[in-house]
Amino acid sequence: MSLIDSLQKNLPDFPKHLGIEFIEASNDVVVATMTVRDDLCTDTKSVHGGALMAFADTLGAVATIINMPRDNWTTTIESKTNFISSAPSGTKLTGRTLALHKGRRTQVWETAITREDGKLVAKVTQTQLVL
Repeated sequence: MSLIDSLQKNLPDFPKHLGIEFIEASNDVVVATMTVRDDLCTDTKSVHGGALMAFADTLGAVATIINMPRDNWTTTIESKTNFISSAPSGTKLTGRTLALHKGRRTQVWETAITREDGKLVAKVTQTQLVL
């Protein structure tokens, strides 16, 4: 089974609800997509900031899991999101997570979330604690 297949199969229920689909995963980058649905939107039919944060948080956690010892676990200890532009319902988003720091106890990841037209929707920087 490929790493992508394993990630998709073992995805917890909440990220599955978001519709996250992994398309690339390695020690230094994780890429996934998520299509904006009405139930992930605000009243203005634009993606909710919490959905964007959850998308990025999932990618950063997965990237950390790929890079930590097998018997360890991880939790987010800090996350900062800059919301740049909107994404209406029906938009397919791509999240690309890159390593900024991969230490033994903490890892820092930066996720850029873009629309299909390439426009930046959000930038998220998060710190994961390796337990």
